[in-house]
Amino acid sequence: MTDIVSDGLAVTRPATLAEGSSDGPGPTSSQSNYTAPNLTIEGRNGTTYAYRRFGRAGAVPVLFLQHFRGNLDNWDAALVDDIAAEREVILMDSSGVGLSTGTTPHTVIELARDALAFIDALGVTLIDVVGFSIGGCIAQEVVLLRPYLVRRLVLAGTGPRGGRGYHPWAPQIRAMANQDVQDARHILYLFFTTSPASQAKGQEFVGRIFTREEGRDVTPALTARDAQGEALLEWAVPDFGQLARLAAITQPTLVANGDSDRMIPTPNSYLLAGHIPDARLVIYPDAGHGFLFQFPHEFAAEVNRFLNEDPAAG
Repeated sequence: MTDIVSDGLAVTRPATLAEGSSDGPGPTSSQSNYTAPNLTIEGRNGTTYAYRRFGRAGAVPVLFLQHFRGNLDNWDAALVDDIAAEREVILMDSSGVGLSTGTTPHTVIELARDALAFIDALGVTLIDVVGFSIGGCIAQEVVLLRPYLVRRLVLAGTGPRGGRGYHPWAPQIRAMANQDVQDARHILYLFFTTSPASQAKGQEFVGRIFTREEGRDVTPALTARDAQGEALLEWAVPDFGQLARLAAITQPTLVANGDSDRMIPTPNSYLLAGHIPDARLVIYPDAGHGFLFQFPHEFAAEVNRFLNEDPAAG
């Protein structure tokens, strides 16, 4: 790793990146997001949540909170399987998303309460959280609402409440993100840069998320899209006074993004890392919002290092 300083904030850039590269049972280490069964559990709010839980038991489990319009199948197995090799992975569909029942909340704080209802149903009392995009906004609220629940936090391609540059999205981004029926073209535009290298990695990612054949999740309904869109808009209204809230996130936090995120612009990652007391920032070159899918193995290694750190050694 190489440390650089930007605007007084220490930023870590990866030094080397690979070229080419009903209530159910507990986690199973041999499973993958390609094969893990779809499980269900009922929350106190009446939602029957769909989820997958697999990986290596024994350590604190990791809850993944998904991006705008994403479902269980949109988690890249190249990323989550690498993390599952070292700890339990829990993937969930929020209320009204994919195979989960219920109605999708229209604010981030209610989406966070929705996630807490799922966590409580599982009976988990200590977790690590990886939040991507709107999932990262939800993760921040989960930590603020239930600070004793979360041990470590990973915020990927996301921003703070009241941040900059994503209220509203630019017209072309909004058109691509809100398209009623999306395909590879929309994913490549929204998640990857225009460089041939990034686009090639995007094509590989698209292939991976359609590899699973049995037990695929259901494409989220347009009502879920609209509710999540409203939640993100309300969250993103510019208000730098809201940044003071981040001081209450005292958990060790890994903030990561690509250097060219067009959905939640990269400066928002700097804001997060600059205002969360115990945060570090990793920026991936020639990468956009989907940097974690462009560099899945590298980011998984970064996450595993971070989650496995001994706090006494710091």
